[in-house]
Amino acid sequence: MADPPTISWVERNERPTQESRSMDACGGLAGSALHAVEFLVPICVIRRNGSDPMIDRRALRGMISAALMVIAVLGTATAGAFCQTPRKQEAPDKNVTDISFGRFTAGLVTGTPQSTESAIAQDVATMLAANQESGPHGEVALRVLPMVGNGGTRNLLDVLTLPGADMAIVPIVLANRLRDGKTVGDIGSKLVYITSLFPLQFHLLARADVRGLSDLAGKTISLGEEGSASAVLGLEVLNALDVKADTVNLGLQAALEGMRKGDIAAALVISAKPIEALAPLAQFSAVRLIPIPYWSSLRHDYLQTTITHADYPTILGIDESVPTIAVRSALFAYNWPKRSGRYALMDNFVQTFFARFPNFLTGAHHPAWRQVKLADTVMGWKRFEPAERWLKAHSGAMVSSPEPTTTGETSHSPLFPGLRGGTGNAKPDDASGARQDAK
Repeated sequence: MADPPTISWVERNERPTQESRSMDACGGLAGSALHAVEFLVPICVIRRNGSDPMIDRRALRGMISAALMVIAVLGTATAGAFCQTPRKQEAPDKNVTDISFGRFTAGLVTGTPQSTESAIAQDVATMLAANQESGPHGEVALRVLPMVGNGGTRNLLDVLTLPGADMAIVPIVLANRLRDGKTVGDIGSKLVYITSLFPLQFHLLARADVRGLSDLAGKTISLGEEGSASAVLGLEVLNALDVKADTVNLGLQAALEGMRKGDIAAALVISAKPIEALAPLAQFSAVRLIPIPYWSSLRHDYLQTTITHADYPTILGIDESVPTIAVRSALFAYNWPKRSGRYALMDNFVQTFFARFPNFLTGAHHPAWRQVKLADTVMGWKRFEPAERWLKAHSGAMVSSPEPTTTGETSHSPLFPGLRGGTGNAKPDDASGARQDAK
């Protein structure tokens, strides 16, 4: 009686053909599919009575059928991706019909949760949600949904690509560089601005043994999360000031903990003063604010400003102040097509936000609001048309808006003269070097 047939696996590394090893980009798709089938489907080799092995034809036909099925599925899904001729980089385009957010909800990308920009976004969401009529199912005509970002270029990329991200708070200098560098294509027509916002100050926190920038040579500085405004602009400023230090990318709380343990010497945070997360720091603790000088090499993109006791009474003494630098910020928005639902939503946002703007200048709202002048322009960028129309319609309530001073403040009256008390301590223009962030 003949021995029953035995089944053995053929080693995978014995069977690849020369063609599969030298396949091109399109042929590689079929070759990869065949290799996948090789790995999953055994070729049955039948041995009878010690004779030479022979191929089981039924098993071979089954394997070929499976291979063809895999090639068909993979080919449909990915052939276009592998076989297309590379295209020239183009600006991202959002699918207007693919909106995961509600049609009455506008997404606002901000900074990290500890940043002032995040608090500002929450302020906007709360203010605009109040006193709205609700529909039959409790819906309101306008909601603003804050979205956590990193405060850097990533915020704009989110606006350019995420369907529910309509707006972002971003340093103007970073928006200019993303546009001018064309790393993601021509975004000049994809983005518009609604209004200029407040300056974002550089806060250089250091251990008590660090007295100035020279003490940071050879030590470790945290520049915030990777890709953030602090990471990008902080490294640029350190290089401009010739500070030879090692850098790491840590969030604020991790950086403060690293300073406490002695692992790092300083941490940079770029956000509008005062940053609420810094309030718990005691005046005579192990953390201090280090001055950042306003060198001529910084005057093209940066403003000169000062952090005072009024900003951080728990960190600075009554008569103590720390000179530093700042960058201007703005509220950018995706330039949705006219007559689209998102365009109408953003129009509604502008009408509501601008009309209620005086409320942000009073009460317990963040002091950064008092630095916002709706009429200020952002050089090199187009303003969102509904915002431009609103400002023109209310031009009788406005005065001209001059260049920002080197303190990061503006010297003109607010949008509504009846609220002059909300301008803060604006200083006259300083001819020593007032520059705009736009190149």
